[in-house]
Amino acid sequence: RACEQHGMLYNQTQRLWYTGPMFRHERPQAGRYRQFHQIGVEVFGITGPDIDAEVILLTARLWKALGLADKVTLELNSLGDSDDRARYRDALLDYLKTHFEQLDEDSQKRLERSPLRVLDSKDPGTREVLKDAPQLADYLNEDAREHFDGLKALLDANGIAYKVNPYLVRGLDYYGKTVFEWTTDALGAQGTVCAGGRYDGLVEQLGGKPTPGVGFAMGVERLILLIEQEKPELSAAVDVYVMAMGDALTPAMALAEQLRDAMPGRGIQLHCGGGSFKSQMKKADRSGAAVALIMGEDELASGVVTVKPLRGQGEQQQVAQGDVTNALISFLE
Repeated sequence: RACEQHGMLYNQTQRLWYTGPMFRHERPQAGRYRQFHQIGVEVFGITGPDIDAEVILLTARLWKALGLADKVTLELNSLGDSDDRARYRDALLDYLKTHFEQLDEDSQKRLERSPLRVLDSKDPGTREVLKDAPQLADYLNEDAREHFDGLKALLDANGIAYKVNPYLVRGLDYYGKTVFEWTTDALGAQGTVCAGGRYDGLVEQLGGKPTPGVGFAMGVERLILLIEQEKPELSAAVDVYVMAMGDALTPAMALAEQLRDAMPGRGIQLHCGGGSFKSQMKKADRSGAAVALIMGEDELASGVVTVKPLRGQGEQQQVAQGDVTNALISFLE
């Protein structure tokens, strides 16, 4: 709504993110709250599967950073376009009506209003009925099939594991083509921690011009709940470990600050707390850094820094203090 109000959408490409409080009208489920906080990403103006893949890759990178990559599973489906869903809706409705008595109460209520929502039921009896229900994939048009195949190929090429879930749907008709969810079995039945997909019909429904859109949202409270439950080991990546012996601490600290300014985005860790050369080297190795910088009395006297690769990328060498930044940038490329 804000983008449409301020003329940010039509014939434009926008990559946006937001965070803030949200409010839920219906009764909150386990681990969810009436007021909650959400982080979301929205992209407008791009139609291809490449941007679908990019927003999924963004979430995959987040799970790695949070130490949760092995705790979540990516599920995918394609909803096709509105004509595809209309034809599928009719077929699904005909099938479910013949099994009406076997459906749970909520699914019976949804049958006429939103039969696709029945696919999302967690009731064991309804799930059994759905095993023989028509599949949405059989009703997709050629364009939707190509889009979905393109997305899967991009995820495969980037090593992102996923499973196609034919029961993954959305209850609102402005969604189309790609839908995805990251789920976990660590939070009970309501295991979705991030949901997203395409909503190419949304801007038009809100009164704007037809504008393709794709994005995702995740609830902060459920994410915190998962982190608290799984207690992943979180550690910032270290690229360079700076060691100092004797009187070298002051210039070593200045060097570390210089490197942080010159190499934004690189993890520069300064050893603090003193200790022998051997104990510092052990901590440098455990840090996961690619290289250690060593400053001791000999280095101070000679105006050099010892550069020691820690992962077998070459021989130890001494570099003039003024050349350390350039040497590291070249080493870490």
